[in-house]
Amino acid sequence: MTDSKIETTLAEKLIGDSPKMQQLRTIIGFAGRCNSSIMITGPSGSGKEVVAAAIHAISDRKKAPNIAVNCGALPDQLIESELFGHEKGSFTGAVTQHVGLFERADTGTIFLDEIGDMPFNMQIKLLRVLETRKVNRVGGSRDIDVDIRVIAATHKQLGECIQSKSFREDLYYRLCVIPIEVPGLNERTEDIPALVAHFLKHQDRANPLPIFTKAAFVAMQAHDWPGNVRELRNVIERACVFFSGEPVFAEDVAKLLQSDINPAIQGTTTTESGRSSWSQNVPISARPDIVHGSFSKSRSEVVRDLNAHLQHEERKIIMKALHGSQGIVSRAARSININRTTLIDKMRKHNIDRHVEEPTDFQIAL
Repeated sequence: MTDSKIETTLAEKLIGDSPKMQQLRTIIGFAGRCNSSIMITGPSGSGKEVVAAAIHAISDRKKAPNIAVNCGALPDQLIESELFGHEKGSFTGAVTQHVGLFERADTGTIFLDEIGDMPFNMQIKLLRVLETRKVNRVGGSRDIDVDIRVIAATHKQLGECIQSKSFREDLYYRLCVIPIEVPGLNERTEDIPALVAHFLKHQDRANPLPIFTKAAFVAMQAHDWPGNVRELRNVIERACVFFSGEPVFAEDVAKLLQSDINPAIQGTTTTESGRSSWSQNVPISARPDIVHGSFSKSRSEVVRDLNAHLQHEERKIIMKALHGSQGIVSRAARSININRTTLIDKMRKHNIDRHVEEPTDFQIAL
């Protein structure tokens, strides 16, 4: 694969042009050209499996299998059989021969996710396979050659695991020939708009997509994102449900984030004036209460029913927009960035029907 094709492939798979992501793509570009073992570290939800897939996609093994396995999800009594296979009758329940994941990945790549959760006794057997490039099925009597690239990943601090004797130091050095660290989303918040566009592109187009405002991006970039890219993807999916075809403001981001287990916006303590402290540092041009005619509420308010709350807020926004436009629907629709016909449908939905016919529009009776 040529350098230009590698850059194009990585740009498609690893979204964002922040310095952290540019550095990550450069490292992956070199790693993809070799067959050495790779250790990917980074916080949970940061995209380690995506990085592993990108490495495989630009390697000479790209046409061969790429098998991912979560080491922490396999039962201790079955992990050896799953990885290395077993022969018929080798244990109770082994009614047929089973080809393990290492054999199935022959000539390709095997991705061992959450390697830090692998049982200690299995680490010894894995080390042998990595050193000899041979597997022996459970109950088998012969070694089977395997030609594979091994990529491992973990969110744990393996140095601490080695100190606590839960992870073998020799296995660590066998796996960590090329170390790659994936940054958390809070280290590259400038990539959020590009990630949002990417996730929206892959949403179901049966319904109109939400429209994220500048103020929404400011709010999203202020969040700490403990769940990283996975958390952001969840927020985008929620927005597609609750704000289909509608603009998303900073207030809406906070409400969408309240569905997670962490505080909505980093440092969103409420000041004496009732405005969230994070908004004090937001430029006036990006403030939703000034630009969009919206209004802020205390972040201490607890939303018990998100759908009902959003419906209530939608009606108030529509009424405020109509009042500001003297009842001219087309002007009100433009002020909140939706189509005129969409606004009329929402007026019917919220029983805002006290309007009079004019030559070019509807008006609210004042």
